[in-house]
Amino acid sequence: MARKKVEFNPYHRFSKAEWAQYRDNEPMTLSAADIDRLRALTDPISLVEAEEIYLPLTRLISFYVEAAQAVHRVSTRFLGTEDLKVPFIIGVAGSVASGKSTTSRILQALLQRWRTSPKVALITTDGFLLPNKALDERGIADKKGFPESYDRGALIAFLSDLKSGKPSAKVPVYSHLVYDVVPEQFVAIDKPDILIVEGLNILQPGELDKSGRPLLFASDFIDFSIYIDADEADLRDWFMARFRALRETAFTDPKSFFHRFAEMPADEAEAFGLWAWTAINLVNLRENILPTRSRADLILKKAGNHAVSEVALRRV
Repeated sequence: MARKKVEFNPYHRFSKAEWAQYRDNEPMTLSAADIDRLRALTDPISLVEAEEIYLPLTRLISFYVEAAQAVHRVSTRFLGTEDLKVPFIIGVAGSVASGKSTTSRILQALLQRWRTSPKVALITTDGFLLPNKALDERGIADKKGFPESYDRGALIAFLSDLKSGKPSAKVPVYSHLVYDVVPEQFVAIDKPDILIVEGLNILQPGELDKSGRPLLFASDFIDFSIYIDADEADLRDWFMARFRALRETAFTDPKSFFHRFAEMPADEAEAFGLWAWTAINLVNLRENILPTRSRADLILKKAGNHAVSEVALRRV
């Protein structure tokens, strides 16, 4: 008799209504004005969605943080070592225009309003991009955001310093106005309880060196990972909506790297935006970002209206 094939599903899946129940009467500490301030330019997230999706999520994260801290205390007691403060690191990944920034800022705002008032820091991996000059020299200026466009050694060193309990670690400053890393400018991250790291490729697994030994990667330092998921057509539409909005706002600044697009005829600008999505962002999504989705601890699936329609939580 042939055995029935058993398919393993690594995730528990919840509708928005099902997930919202796990709020468990936790009070909402943000107002509608807070949500408006935290959301990205074209992200229509509402206070209701923050209550239904992100409030239960921060409650779940609180359990993970407590568990991680308990394991850390046991290890230090066993080894008889100094109990250094080590941050719990949350990674937020997903495509360009998926809403990573909004998710990260809302999580930070909610987490730092816990009753214990933890210190919650937020960084993006943009600061670890190679300078434009270096990208030009390597012939990869059109692959900005691809894994090879980052100073991965510097990112690993930063995360390693934090996880080693060092009192302060520096993040290079990236300017979206000039579209480049700002020379000799850094932001110090000083002993946070929780660190949120937002980036396109942070869930990538470690690679092998020439001798076949595994190399460290950002994902090796992440305690809880979130992937913002959406259909390609929706991501394209959101990217184009943001591009059009930026043409009317940030790009109008003469100092903006993209100022020429504010003055360009609408049809030409539209054609460039679609080219940028198809030739750069979509390729990066398919080749590098989407393949890491299955490594996430939690997946937020968005519908065409940018609202989360399903939550998938990895089975323990």
